[in-house]
Amino acid sequence: MDYKLETSTMNTGGSNMRRQWSLKRVSVQLVDCRKTSEMVHSSKCHLSGRSLSLGEAEQHLDKEKSISETKLLKKHEHRYTGEKPYGCDQCGKRFAQSGSLVTHMRIHTGEKPYGCDQCGKRFAQSRFLVTHMRIHTGEKPYGCDQCGKRFTESGTLVTHMRIHTGEKPYGCDQCGKGFAESRNLVNHKRIHTGERPYGCDQCGKRFAESGNLVNHKKIHTGERPYVCDQCGKRFAVSGNLVKHTRIHTGERPYGCDQCGKRFTRSETLVTHQRIHTGEKPFSCDQCGKLFAESGTLVRHMRIHTGDTSYSCDQCGKTYTHSGYLVSHMRIHTREKPYGCDQCGKAFAQSGTLVRHMRIHTGDTSYSCDQCDKTYTHSGYLVSHMRIHTREKPYGCDQCGKAFARSGTLVRHMRIHTGDTSYSCDQCGKTYTHSGYLVSHMRIHTREKPFG
Repeated sequence: MDYKLETSTMNTGGSNMRRQWSLKRVSVQLVDCRKTSEMVHSSKCHLSGRSLSLGEAEQHLDKEKSISETKLLKKHEHRYTGEKPYGCDQCGKRFAQSGSLVTHMRIHTGEKPYGCDQCGKRFAQSRFLVTHMRIHTGEKPYGCDQCGKRFTESGTLVTHMRIHTGEKPYGCDQCGKGFAESRNLVNHKRIHTGERPYGCDQCGKRFAESGNLVNHKKIHTGERPYVCDQCGKRFAVSGNLVKHTRIHTGERPYGCDQCGKRFTRSETLVTHQRIHTGEKPFSCDQCGKLFAESGTLVRHMRIHTGDTSYSCDQCGKTYTHSGYLVSHMRIHTREKPYGCDQCGKAFAQSGTLVRHMRIHTGDTSYSCDQCDKTYTHSGYLVSHMRIHTREKPYGCDQCGKAFARSGTLVRHMRIHTGDTSYSCDQCGKTYTHSGYLVSHMRIHTREKPFG
């Protein structure tokens, strides 16, 4: 009998390769060396190709197995002892395996040895290339057993499953809020620290998230690569296009489990649910007033700072928010872009149309628990409740008079400022409120809408 040294390579998944060694018995016919010059069957080294005798083959095998087992044992020990013997001479970061250091060094050198033969994009690690190739092939090997959605990466599936399980393993040590993804926790913590590491090199504005900076830069470039195929409207962010298309499709995928109301955006649902919970997480550090939405707080802060960055070029009136200016300009242009498809009535603001539509649908989702009166809008209910509580939170800093509604205070302030922004283009008469101007115009038009 003779022996043959054989080696084979087994792929164990990922980039881990394991070499198998075996000695196989080979049946040969023994030949008398005195009768022939042919040598008895022998083995070869898989690395050098050198012929080995039986004794050498056995020693060679033992040596290779010993070397391999030692390496595997070392890696195993490093994993469980926490030892990281391989250090980066650029940044000092340490690794348990030499291969991990080699991969890490590509961050410093910029080396990307793995290239896509479809689009030319290059990667520092082979596994990133494998994942990237699925963009071209359309392969999505990881499927959710709850909803059937499929993914190109296993990690994305793991994160997705938390939607179904409700698991939020990453918690904020400041406020206790939980998150499904670690990166969302990192971004959230910047609310507490005020850190905004990403700055725009055009205007200096800073952001807590890199994605927000990318989107912001499109303001400077004017880039709007995402186009609605229904109406042609363009968007700088793909997510905004997705939300916009729901206007055409009527899709409202996010539903409130308290009242059943549905929304086109998840963030609108989150804000809506605060009506039921009474939660107002955003507070003004100047006067202590609480708000359900961060945007409302931002606009409120401009009252204290006196910031009126948005001014009308027709009458000079200034506003703390661009949306208010856009709405105001429609007074001058008389534009009413939002039309009711039931009765044809048109409105200058989309919110007014939404509230108007509830007249046709009969939707009175907001009811008073004191007198059972119902309303089509939450803001009307809030104002109504002040009849029962007698609350008047809006006070005039000139004369001390208080009001239940902020709009009433705004109109009252015009008495002190002498602001008469609304003028009749027929006779030049001026008014402190648009409603007064509307009523006055009927003198000229002889319109009698009330019979």
